[in-house]
Amino acid sequence: MRQRRAWKFDSTTLFVYLGLAAGLVFAGFPILWMFFSSLKSNTEIFSLPPRILPDVFTLTAYEAIFSDPVKIRFFINSYFVAGVVTFLTLIVATLAAYAFSRYEFRLKKVANLLVISTQTVPPITLIIPYFGMVVAFGIFDTYLALILTYMVFTLPYAILLMTGYLNTLPKELDEAVLVDGGSSWTALWRVIVPVSIPGIVATSVYTFLLSWNEFLFALTLTKSTDLRTVPIGIQLLMGQHAFEWNEMMAMSVLGSLPLLLLYLIAQRYFLAGMTAGSVKV
Repeated sequence: MRQRRAWKFDSTTLFVYLGLAAGLVFAGFPILWMFFSSLKSNTEIFSLPPRILPDVFTLTAYEAIFSDPVKIRFFINSYFVAGVVTFLTLIVATLAAYAFSRYEFRLKKVANLLVISTQTVPPITLIIPYFGMVVAFGIFDTYLALILTYMVFTLPYAILLMTGYLNTLPKELDEAVLVDGGSSWTALWRVIVPVSIPGIVATSVYTFLLSWNEFLFALTLTKSTDLRTVPIGIQLLMGQHAFEWNEMMAMSVLGSLPLLLLYLIAQRYFLAGMTAGSVKV
């Protein structure tokens, strides 16, 4: 009987690892193809039959990117916009989440429902209204247009994520500060925020990824090259008569690397923050 249970456990474990290995190959193969394609010449990418490893490793695609100030500008714009959006989203989301988590007020359920309902609206349906508003306010082709628009999409989920995390923290923490003569503001920034690092990191990673990868609004709300972001810069390499595939792959690698490093560094906090609000305590 014991041997049968051991065999069942081993078989289950084997299938689990095989499934994980298949998922790893399925998810990792495009990344490997992107990386090795960035080390090929543009003509070798079209060679038949296709090969993963290049015949001759070359860094010409990366040299073309780092030697072009316009392409460098794409990365600067992406970092600036994503960084500002992440910072502002964290501040607003933390304040809103603290209110939803700690206070009872009129129309609280309605406000919470409105926050959730914004997640159900497809962003593409808002292109024309946002374009009209941006032009009417005179901020078309500016950083401000991108930052405010991105925050509309990052804030709802950030508020929900932070609220779920703050709900796991005991209210006795706030009460202890109030007993010692502190205010709710002191409780939030001196006590709640320091112990909410996992939730804050998870929200930051999500917000930064969403802002960095956004393509549709960045294309619609900007027209000058000085304000284009990395996703738009990759698209601009698709010329009328030729595609610079190796440079596109190189820019994709350079654009993905910071995000990968960010996730690896914050992985422990990210997983803790994402799962903290999933179980009610």
